[in-house]
Amino acid sequence: MAEARARQVADAWDGSEAARAWRKGYYPIGEAVQLPEDAFHDEADKQAYESRSFTLRGRLPTAPRKNGLVRWQSGGSLRLPLMEAQQAYEAVAHGGGKGPQLHVTEVKPGEMTLATSRGPATVPAWLFTLDGYDTPLKRAAVRSSEPPTPPIESFAEGSSATLQALQRLVGTPGDGRNVTVAAPHGACDDGPAVDVLETGGSVVLSASVVGTKDGPCTAQLLSERLTVKLDRPLGDRVLLDAFTGRPVAYGRP
Repeated sequence: MAEARARQVADAWDGSEAARAWRKGYYPIGEAVQLPEDAFHDEADKQAYESRSFTLRGRLPTAPRKNGLVRWQSGGSLRLPLMEAQQAYEAVAHGGGKGPQLHVTEVKPGEMTLATSRGPATVPAWLFTLDGYDTPLKRAAVRSSEPPTPPIESFAEGSSATLQALQRLVGTPGDGRNVTVAAPHGACDDGPAVDVLETGGSVVLSASVVGTKDGPCTAQLLSERLTVKLDRPLGDRVLLDAFTGRPVAYGRP
């Protein structure tokens, strides 16, 4: 059943208007925040970053332009609305508080290189200079494009005892032949499994759980990272979830 569903999803997407729209859009598959090259100097600074405890010295600038240009290394570009410095700052910082803090001494516009569904791209960014660090913390200043409407409905809940929805894309390490995803499973099974179906235009991942364990079981949802090896690099093919029929979303849960 899972294999048949994966084929349905691939057939629906391959050559579709949704696939064409996806290849024209900006969909990051890398972190929107990049740390200074020498981060962190000590455990206190690491703790401050993880708790988002920042103090701002001075004022945040106002964006001089309304739009910024995303440029792909493989060619092509896309103009998108710029995020204001205040929004970018609030995305990484809760403000000051008790405990260790990182001090932002300057904020200015710049650029960063980010992995996307169309390969590496140079994107507008806000650069936050941190007291004591030689290079800035960077935060992408443009948001992902709106995903297209999928050409196939989500798999009906309860219609399969095994097919599961993937939680998120973790990344595509190396040369793009490996895809790491977070897959769900329960407390009374042997963990998740992910099968792959590759076509010329898409890669469809089918998540399931394997094995069962006897005895009392708690009703909890667990997550495990799995790396799937592809026959060839992902490239600009659409990475799809067989259960939802949608592109696998990148980002933190």
